[in-house]
Amino acid sequence: MNIPCVLIPILVGLICGILGYLLGKMNSKNDDSLSASLQADLDACKANTKNLNARITTLEADLAAKAKSSVQSFAATAPVTIPFDAALAANVLGKKIKENDLKIVEGIGPKIEALFNAAGINTWYDLSQASTEKLQSILDAGGENYAMHNPSTWARQALMAYQGKWKELKDWQDSLLGGKE
Repeated sequence: MNIPCVLIPILVGLICGILGYLLGKMNSKNDDSLSASLQADLDACKANTKNLNARITTLEADLAAKAKSSVQSFAATAPVTIPFDAALAANVLGKKIKENDLKIVEGIGPKIEALFNAAGINTWYDLSQASTEKLQSILDAGGENYAMHNPSTWARQALMAYQGKWKELKDWQDSLLGGKE
């Protein structure tokens, strides 16, 4: 069979065209299935996000309800008032102190005491009940001069003062460095 030279490029072009068409069709089907798969994944993500948002709303409501009940139960169990013995405190600490003077806590000076007072922390008991995170947020809000302090031991020191455990407080403070362990 003798094919004229002119027909070879036409046949090659025709074969390439047919192969191109077939490959395009196959690719189009793959794109359609890939597109459908991606759409299904996107729909699943949207549904999951909707479920998670609903769960977050439920958890926030639960947390708010628990916070209300915690506040109420705390108010019902008011602290027992422990009498302040100024003479014993002065004897152990070696200096005269006033009741609820936050400055006896190692690391708290007059300016930090003023910050805490402005935030509603006025007594040793108030300070003993405050979390380290709350104390740090008050310090952070006061500016960089206060934010550098570490209040991790302050609540415990204040509790010892509130409970009149002056010797224990003095011994512990002697081992602290600027209120830090």
